[in-house]
Amino acid sequence: MEGITHPIPRTVEEVFSDFRGRRAGLIKALTNDMVKFYQTCDPEKENLCLYGLPNETWEVNLPVEEVPPELPEPALGINFARDGMQEKDWVSLVAVHSDSWLLSVAFYFGARFGFGKNERKRLFQMINELPTIFEVVTGNAKQSKDLSANNNNSKSKSSGIKSRQSESLTKVSKMSSPPPKEDDESEDEEEDDEQGAVCGACGDSYGTDEFWICCDACEKWFHGKCVKITPAKAEHIKQYKCPSCSNKRARP
Repeated sequence: MEGITHPIPRTVEEVFSDFRGRRAGLIKALTNDMVKFYQTCDPEKENLCLYGLPNETWEVNLPVEEVPPELPEPALGINFARDGMQEKDWVSLVAVHSDSWLLSVAFYFGARFGFGKNERKRLFQMINELPTIFEVVTGNAKQSKDLSANNNNSKSKSSGIKSRQSESLTKVSKMSSPPPKEDDESEDEEEDDEQGAVCGACGDSYGTDEFWICCDACEKWFHGKCVKITPAKAEHIKQYKCPSCSNKRARP
């Protein structure tokens, strides 16, 4: 991961400085260096992660091999979803995961060096003054700041979040099981066929308690875990192509 040894932050100010440096590197990858970042995330490579470094640079690399890792690890396999999503949606998804990773690293340092309640609160307040990477990448930084200052809209925002969550759950549920059979087939035949559905990657049978996703190109069904697609990622995918179909499109 990080080839350069960086000083370990021990105070609230040092942890915030580390957070700000890593954040600047990630923003650079998803904005000014977007072309280079996009090309680096080749779906044909192994699981890749985007790392922000304290010196305001970034790198795309394989996850560390040591278990447990020295620091929390960022989202794994961001390259696999690149060609299966619109570029804008893919970048937004990477930005959201990068925000989560930054917070986990900052509060890892806080836990490691025994930050108390007041120190953790002060660290979060300093972090919260900065727009998230997602807000910067999508251009919603100013709008989000204005909304957060208006406490009178909290109820309407809460109801909006609930409605979006309900809508997202509906989308995921449509993708989480193989399609129904024709109406003229009997219920027994439908159950037999559904139980006989297999994953195009591992060949295991369909299970109702597992997340599945269908390739829009070859119409094969896959376990989400086999193609590195989670329900959260699936919400942002308008047209999914499995790794095999994505590779076919990439070849001349």
